[in-house]
Amino acid sequence: MKLDIKELVSLADRSSGKKENIVLECVSKDTRQKTENALYLPIAGERFDGHDFLLDAIKQGCIATVWEEGKELPAGLPEEFPVLYTKDTVEYLQKISKHFLKKVNPVVVAVTGSNGKTTTKDMIESVSSTNFNTFKTQGNYNNHIGLPLTILAMEETTEVLILEMGMSNFNEISLLSKIAEPDAAVITNIGESHMEQLGSREGIAKAKLEIADGLKQGGLLIIDGDEPLLSHVKGENVLKVGFGDSCTLKLSNLHTDAQGVSFTLEEGTSVYRIPMLGRHNIKNAAYAIAIGHYLNIEENKIQEGLENLKVTAMRLEMKKGRNNTLLINDAYNASPTSMIAALSTLAELHDIPNKVAVLGDMYELGSAEEEMHRKVAGHVAPSINHVITVGEKGAWIADELKKQNREDLEVIQCLTKEEAQEPIEKLLSKDTAILFKASRGMVLENLISTFIEEEQESKK
Repeated sequence: MKLDIKELVSLADRSSGKKENIVLECVSKDTRQKTENALYLPIAGERFDGHDFLLDAIKQGCIATVWEEGKELPAGLPEEFPVLYTKDTVEYLQKISKHFLKKVNPVVVAVTGSNGKTTTKDMIESVSSTNFNTFKTQGNYNNHIGLPLTILAMEETTEVLILEMGMSNFNEISLLSKIAEPDAAVITNIGESHMEQLGSREGIAKAKLEIADGLKQGGLLIIDGDEPLLSHVKGENVLKVGFGDSCTLKLSNLHTDAQGVSFTLEEGTSVYRIPMLGRHNIKNAAYAIAIGHYLNIEENKIQEGLENLKVTAMRLEMKKGRNNTLLINDAYNASPTSMIAALSTLAELHDIPNKVAVLGDMYELGSAEEEMHRKVAGHVAPSINHVITVGEKGAWIADELKKQNREDLEVIQCLTKEEAQEPIEKLLSKDTAILFKASRGMVLENLISTFIEEEQESKK
């Protein structure tokens, strides 16, 4: 960003200090990081108050600060140091991000959903960047602080801005949408994440639909056309994507191999290929195609963007394991919907005879957690030969599978990652694919790293 201090003064309640020849180039809220020409944003948290670290921020390169009214400035602060006073520093951050967004004026694409937000965001960026200067949410900067910081981090030459929107409760996405005022918005799916706070999948659907609250008049809303909880969403600017007959953009001719998947759209002849596994990722790719069409990107460029997709780590990420085993790292996070989708992906690898699912605990499911874990057991396909569960909650999956008395399925129940290491070790072979899936708190990637081929590991 590049914002003159005078622009920021006009957005503050009042100000003090120097106001001439000062241009801010970034926003900093972390005094541990070196910054140049930064605006310091102190945030009062539960454990620390950023207002206590202003002098540290100045040492790191901050040349002006936002300041909450009523808080005392530190002793020794130079009188000429620019201070922008406001009742709430986070609200002020949101205000200046909105100001900067209008100044740059890119096409804004917003993405939300219980699963697949990051993958879809990456796919849209890969397609959009074939034609436009594109910027996207970095990491998980997708909340009321991260989204404004993302906006302020874009270059003035940005033509397309892709913003991921996350939430854990009602009214959170509504706020983000009103800040961003997207030209197009995508709801990837409705799962069970944050069931604890939102009460039901119906509640989750309602919260995700808040993405339309700030949508520009005439803006495009793209939704999962196979989700019954979104079937009531209609209109000439609503595009339904999926496999069912009611979908506007219908997917067909799916083909999966160990390198990825290919598919077509029912009304077209173009073949699209992505270097990722999973039927659900085909739908995510279709969202990116829809945005490509919205941006009037040529068909061959859309195909090129998808084929050259850089996969975000731990989202059905394929790794070469010892003994030429295919390791599928989908351990970034898990909900019942995404775990069932991952199991379906594993089952679709028809050219690999031996299939292993390593499944860990899923969190934030509230009172339905046991039922949800047991439900997953019903989606272990006959082509999956081994299931190894990790953790106390994962044990419910193992227990339910054992009740099925399947002769073609070995079920091993482990409480810890260390305990799971030996049975997995015995299954490493060139004819084997091993899927790893669990919630973030399980840190299952630490287990995966022990099985990656040493030569590949050294290249990191």
